[in-house]
Amino acid sequence: MSTILRAMTRDGSARAYVINSTDIVNEAISHHNTSPTATALLGRLLTASSVMGTMLPEPECTMTVAIRGNGIAGTTLCVSDYYGNVKGYVSNPCADKPLKPNGKLDVSGIVGGGILSVSKDVGDEVPYNGNIELVSGEVAEDIAQYYATSEQTPTLCALGVLVGKDYRCQSAGGVFVQLLPFPDEEVIAKLEENAKKLTNVSTLFDKGLSNVDVLKIALDGIEYDLFDELTVEYKCDCTRERTERALFSIGKKEVLQILSEQRENGEEEKITLDCHFCNKKYEFTKEQSLALFDKK
Repeated sequence: MSTILRAMTRDGSARAYVINSTDIVNEAISHHNTSPTATALLGRLLTASSVMGTMLPEPECTMTVAIRGNGIAGTTLCVSDYYGNVKGYVSNPCADKPLKPNGKLDVSGIVGGGILSVSKDVGDEVPYNGNIELVSGEVAEDIAQYYATSEQTPTLCALGVLVGKDYRCQSAGGVFVQLLPFPDEEVIAKLEENAKKLTNVSTLFDKGLSNVDVLKIALDGIEYDLFDELTVEYKCDCTRERTERALFSIGKKEVLQILSEQRENGEEEKITLDCHFCNKKYEFTKEQSLALFDKK
């Protein structure tokens, strides 16, 4: 079970979030069969997106966070909701590189250069879209830079995914600390000092520390109040109805062309669409495909 702990400093200088996302990352691995480095990349973005979703203003809102790099991983995209539930994928789940000299997975190596984009769907209003150039491709620094430049919110972001020898996620988690308007300078100084202890956040969870334990490290020497703790999960909400809309968007001409090529090749005439987030397959016979356009 993955959880997010939310808290605020007692003087109102900052708000803090701690997430243990191990189960979320393992669920993603089960869907996408990712390589170790791709697991670290997708896991970090899933972890960050889950927390970012809980900052949305209304229950019907959703957020899409994407890293569009020119490296071998391609695009990594995650969608989260108001409750912190999240889903995601990486274009090339097999993307991998040798370990860095320090023994770390080379996430930036498979990302390359590119942009980080954030889109907030807030219902009937025009969606908010923000884009920044990637700072490092390591995800945490890029998320912090996004908040600093696009939302003018100084943010500490620490993310970590520890992959075991069996390619499963051994531990994963993250810490967000965001300054609120008019923060106390002494609190800022303590937060900066504490940040040095969060460079290997996945290791802290691997040692058995709880969200509360990690929060104590992040806010050491600062009085704070716990707000709540949320249960979050990897959750794909694909349905056949949504897939029908995707099929309709392809267009009748293109669908007829696909069916015609299948017939010429002696293949069964049907349209198969895969969900990017959970790899579930939805099949439509020729009759079902054409009836969809007639119905529309």
